[in-house]
Amino acid sequence: MSQAAIFWPMLAHVLLVYIVYLVMARRRYFAIKSGEAKAGQYKVRSTEPASSVTVANNLINQFELPVLFYALCLTLFVTNGVNYLTLALAWIFILSRYVHAWVHLTSNKLRHRSRVFFSGAVVLLLAWVLFALHLAGVA
Repeated sequence: MSQAAIFWPMLAHVLLVYIVYLVMARRRYFAIKSGEAKAGQYKVRSTEPASSVTVANNLINQFELPVLFYALCLTLFVTNGVNYLTLALAWIFILSRYVHAWVHLTSNKLRHRSRVFFSGAVVLLLAWVLFALHLAGVA
């Protein structure tokens, strides 16, 4: 297996970040165009309309837990630890980020969003455990 395969899930997450940026720009544009907001409201998040502040919050989420994902991917690559299981877990984590973003940007139901977030966090933790086992020479 090519160790570089671990970069594909990373690129998929980068794509998600840019998608969220586009959604945020679109919502902000239409909020101003419709009169729901004025451009000055975007200086401070507390005055931003709900339609776009949700997207801004999701964008922040894309730079929280995924930081651990990026660190893991890079360390797996550097230590030659990429295998089919770690790659599968990376893709599952990215799928959870897409689902989390979808829920956050549509219905925003906290129960669904938190379940998806927790599932992704557990998958990422499992991948870190596999990395630790790889370093220990066990796996």
